[in-house]
Amino acid sequence: MKDHLPPLTGTSLGFLVADASRLIRRRFEQKSRDIDMTSAQMRIIARLCRTEGISQAGLAALVDLEPMTLCRHIDRMEAAGLVVREQDPNDRRARKLYTTDKARALIEPLRVVAGEIFDEAQTGLSPEEREQLTEALKLIVRNLSEAESGSEATVARRRRRDVGRQEASV
Repeated sequence: MKDHLPPLTGTSLGFLVADASRLIRRRFEQKSRDIDMTSAQMRIIARLCRTEGISQAGLAALVDLEPMTLCRHIDRMEAAGLVVREQDPNDRRARKLYTTDKARALIEPLRVVAGEIFDEAQTGLSPEEREQLTEALKLIVRNLSEAESGSEATVARRRRRDVGRQEASV
């Protein structure tokens, strides 16, 4: 029995974004082997540095890990002196997460490696095309984040606004 779906060509937005993400992540892992952290720990530290004081549940959502999986990572990272947990003064059950000086010292080498990989990935794009790509991806992330959080009306308003901007610039 043949499948009646059209063949997947690899040119859809979802496939292209997923492939780009997978290849960037793989390249990052190759180029950061000398940094004494796993790739999951690097993702966690990178996010945590931008969201100091976030709860474990909030961080789990940001790094797309199950809360228990993140908890195990945080346990190991705390033992390694990379993160600290502090009691949330507003919720006895919750703990806030913070990076340590040791973790923050690792961020700059991670940023350098990331910058090299992003330059490599964007070879052949003009500065204007790089800016357009970044802005388009930010819009996609914002649209999907808002849709996920249930603000469909906000997404619709933003689409109308963006269409109006495009028409005005023509």
